[in-house]
Amino acid sequence: MNDFDSTDVNMDRFLTVAEAAELLKVSAADVHELIDSGELHGFRVGKRGPWRIQHDVLDQFVMDQHELARRSALWNSSLSSASNITEL
Repeated sequence: MNDFDSTDVNMDRFLTVAEAAELLKVSAADVHELIDSGELHGFRVGKRGPWRIQHDVLDQFVMDQHELARRSALWNSSLSSASNITEL
């Protein structure tokens, strides 16, 4: 069995915008914005065809977003700790 035989969204190599949106629990418009901004890498099938997102790219995007959120939380925590020290 190859990638093209799979019908399971979670197993397909390439996702449609709608499938990516479903996995991310956002709208298709949100996925288009991520692609347009360059935050999420996708490609068109043909010159004007529909967008496709490689499943591995979407997985990496999610992991990157988790890392950004983790770093942001740490940064905000350190700022909060620093402001508590200066108040003493």
